[in-house]
Amino acid sequence: MRYETDVETRIFIDGVARSAQDDRTYAVHNPARPDECVGHAARGSVSDVDAAVRAAHRAFPSWAERSYSERAELLGKIAELLVADEEDVSFRSNLFCREHGKILKETRLEMTRLGDRFLLAASYADRLQKDETLPEPPFDTIITRQPRGVAALIVPWNWPLSILGAKLPQALIAGNTVVVKPSQNSALAPTLTLHKMAELLPPGVLNVVTGNSSEIGDALVGHELVRRVNFTGSIAVGKHVMRTAAEHLTPVTLELGGNDAGIVLSDATLDAAAFMRMYLGAFMSTGQICMALKRLYVHRSRYDELVDGLSAVCARQVVGDGLLPDTTMGPLNNRKQLGIVQSMIAEARGSGADVKEFGKVPDMELYANGYFQKPTLVFGPEPSLSVVRDEQFGPVLPIIPFDDEAEAVRLANDSDFGLCSSVWTEDRERALTIARRLEAGYTYINGHGPTAQDSRGPFGGFKQSGIGRNLGYEGVLEFQGYHSISAPAGWLNGG
Repeated sequence: MRYETDVETRIFIDGVARSAQDDRTYAVHNPARPDECVGHAARGSVSDVDAAVRAAHRAFPSWAERSYSERAELLGKIAELLVADEEDVSFRSNLFCREHGKILKETRLEMTRLGDRFLLAASYADRLQKDETLPEPPFDTIITRQPRGVAALIVPWNWPLSILGAKLPQALIAGNTVVVKPSQNSALAPTLTLHKMAELLPPGVLNVVTGNSSEIGDALVGHELVRRVNFTGSIAVGKHVMRTAAEHLTPVTLELGGNDAGIVLSDATLDAAAFMRMYLGAFMSTGQICMALKRLYVHRSRYDELVDGLSAVCARQVVGDGLLPDTTMGPLNNRKQLGIVQSMIAEARGSGADVKEFGKVPDMELYANGYFQKPTLVFGPEPSLSVVRDEQFGPVLPIIPFDDEAEAVRLANDSDFGLCSSVWTEDRERALTIARRLEAGYTYINGHGPTAQDSRGPFGGFKQSGIGRNLGYEGVLEFQGYHSISAPAGWLNGG
């Protein structure tokens, strides 16, 4: 299966799609077939970043002056536009599959569900326009909020459109103008999607610059006119973003991934549906999800049953090119991430842990040449192993028995991460009691990951999983600052 290389994306600044400085581009390759060039993206420069930020800065006053309802109306139009042309949706979904590697079903899910997050942000308009009033003496005080200005949104490669939907509509409804930098590893379909959005907005409200992070990342994060940075990515880069933003005291929201623990209690329902939810929680998008199930702690009385059930689901998976209809797991996105995952598996094997790979591979030549790894389970590994301590971000899951709930909570919390967690039980009170003891920003009950996520709730983590929140009403407030207005008692309320 081959495709012509005919896709080239440009940057978008001040209402115009244009080439990067000196017409620079870079190639994007298919991780299932690394020798296949999918297309070329504009390689933006520092001067391109500066032009984008200044365009957003110029557009900010008039955008901020619009009412919440006016901005919400435009978000609704974006949501409609994203799915209005079925041929275009299919084209962008296929392109996304080829440049990213995830299966077509998942790329189409991202494309078609993105508009839902714009509609959700738009639904907050009435709530956002209401101020809080404090009429008691000695003062009348109004507590309101105002947008910050230019927001820099930096999006990773793993679920770029879903993550974009957790910050872009929130920034816009809040009254900010935006510069988006997609990941260079997954830039084509996301950039085309962003262009469609930007064309519906006033010039300068939404700007897009693609390119190498090492070349333009600091120029964006550290720009003197950027008033908010929202970054999703690794801990190491997140710390660098925070240091760079500190030069101008620019506030940051950081979502830095996780090492999510799931706790399966003795009374959990372990049927076919539950095993499929666990599988999707751990292995959807080849495990390349920040909120994926990455450690599974199972009560010893149910351990063998769970191992057998989850192993059976893994064994049915078909690993290959994500465009093929029978494929259920595609490649990892890039060679570096494949190497990280395979080194964890090798370390676990070397330690004596029981490691098993599952799944069917119809095309072994493709598998050998692409960035593939079959779904892998590691049974009873030592807690010091990297497959337990670190975020795998790939299709490997350690399964560890425990004897009592206190031990399970201790093991789950014994991590530098604190993004998500899950509790599997039929007892509501036990579920809530344990959930409240887990050091995580989000806890799922009898599910885990994207299929269990409520976008109305704020999303983010504790500890090294980050700072601040995306999604929900609270995700909008991240893009605003509080503004208190006081007058002598009785003055503002006309008393």
